[in-house]
Amino acid sequence: MVPNDSRYVVHEGCDHIFFVGFLGAGKSTLARNLGSLFHRPNVDTDRIAERLLGKPIARVFAEDGEDAFRAAETRGLSTLFAKKSLLVSCGGGIVECQRNIELMHQMGIVVYLDGDLADSMRQIKNTVRRPDLGDARQAEELYCHRRPLYEASADIRIDIRNKSFEQVALESGQLLWEKGLL
Repeated sequence: MVPNDSRYVVHEGCDHIFFVGFLGAGKSTLARNLGSLFHRPNVDTDRIAERLLGKPIARVFAEDGEDAFRAAETRGLSTLFAKKSLLVSCGGGIVECQRNIELMHQMGIVVYLDGDLADSMRQIKNTVRRPDLGDARQAEELYCHRRPLYEASADIRIDIRNKSFEQVALESGQLLWEKGLL
């Protein structure tokens, strides 16, 4: 952060921006890049949950089950109240828990990166880190289940279909800047 830089917007209170969307939508990359451009720190809810549990997501799912991961995800999300002005990349399943949606709305705004399943599948290189994805049929079912949850939780929707990452980053940054959120 550059405190004396008049271009930096100073916000009051908890003003996080939460990026939600299906696996492979580019949430983490977008949060990192916008963070660099706008001098805002970024975090990833999957990494927070992994740190809380002391093991990778795939191992948590295999050893403890999805419920254990979701509980850690909610605990991790709660810790963000103590922070300010974060760009938060959320795991694809964060919207599975109503409490998570409530927490995100209490702490800031939710931006849904809305894309097609086919686009997501092209972006996913390592399915081992995505234990909830399953095979192609399961991925489609999961996408169809989660899409309405993303839509219902979103304050802002950004259509990422048929756009390069650069286009999505530019559109997102411009929109969030114009709304006074960055």
